[in-house]
Amino acid sequence: MTQARNEAPRWLTALSHSGPSARLTRLLHRCGICGRTAVIVPPLLWLTLFFLVPFVIVLKISFAEQQLAVPPYTPLIDWAGGGSPHLHLHVSSYAYLLGDPLYVQAFLSSLWVAAISTALCLAIGYPMAYAIARADRSWRNTLLLAIVLPFWTSFLLRVYAWIGLLRNNGLINQLLLSLGIVHEPLVMLQTDFAMYVGIVYSYLPFMILPLYANLEKHDPALLEAAVDLGCTPARAFRQVTLPLSLPGIIAGCMLVFIPAVGEFVIPRLLGGTNSLMIGRVLWDEFFSNRDWPVASSVAIVLLAVLVAPMVILQRYLGRDGAPGAATATMHGRPQPGAPQPLP
Repeated sequence: MTQARNEAPRWLTALSHSGPSARLTRLLHRCGICGRTAVIVPPLLWLTLFFLVPFVIVLKISFAEQQLAVPPYTPLIDWAGGGSPHLHLHVSSYAYLLGDPLYVQAFLSSLWVAAISTALCLAIGYPMAYAIARADRSWRNTLLLAIVLPFWTSFLLRVYAWIGLLRNNGLINQLLLSLGIVHEPLVMLQTDFAMYVGIVYSYLPFMILPLYANLEKHDPALLEAAVDLGCTPARAFRQVTLPLSLPGIIAGCMLVFIPAVGEFVIPRLLGGTNSLMIGRVLWDEFFSNRDWPVASSVAIVLLAVLVAPMVILQRYLGRDGAPGAATATMHGRPQPGAPQPLP
């Protein structure tokens, strides 16, 4: 078994004998890279280069101090005097971050906005995902295309389109005035309402797609069995569909919550002047105050705050086979994580 795992796959063996990649393939074999290793190394290098290395750089800057120079922070290792290097670690940025109520308020405000946006996306996205999953198979691809279609245009263009819709002389106010519903334009732009509308609109597909992927796997026979046992449709949904869709709910909530916490563009363009978000604080510290150590410490703390949701997301994505466990329960083989039998 071990020998079979280490052997190169057929396509890799074929490329090693012909084609322009023959030399590269032989070089990989000489380095002991073959089979699974050849598949794992490229994404590992990608993550190391574009995630781990920038993270280490930001972490290093967060332990420095601000100075009027280029770069605008003190070096972490001092080689002055030609002797042994001296390590200078400063935690003043973290102390300033935790001691200033402005940053604490920005973190709490960002978490609050992200939580409300996630709840709104869930309330809107779950019925849409459920309707698509229960639609006729000939219509599912079309409905999914309608969900993904906005991603084909620029994110900034879509946000600016909402500016044209929500401003005082925009399309929505003109329609309300022409119908006589209101007698003066409503102030919608540069408010928290506009900010929530923009966030929900932008991140709603991230909620719908994992929910649909989960709901589409459900066996309709489970609901039929629940009805045969005397359940009402609402109770069957609550005790069968909802528990089985929990992995999709968790995945969708994390995919919306995590990027919404650090959102910068939407609160800046659609939100009011009192919309205090941590993304805007990061921008101001980096480009206005040029206090890179404080900005880096804000980024590190934000990453630490989001680690727990990422771990939860990874856990539930790994348990996405829960619907199959519920099906096994009906066949007399209860599995861990399956919903309890109906009373």
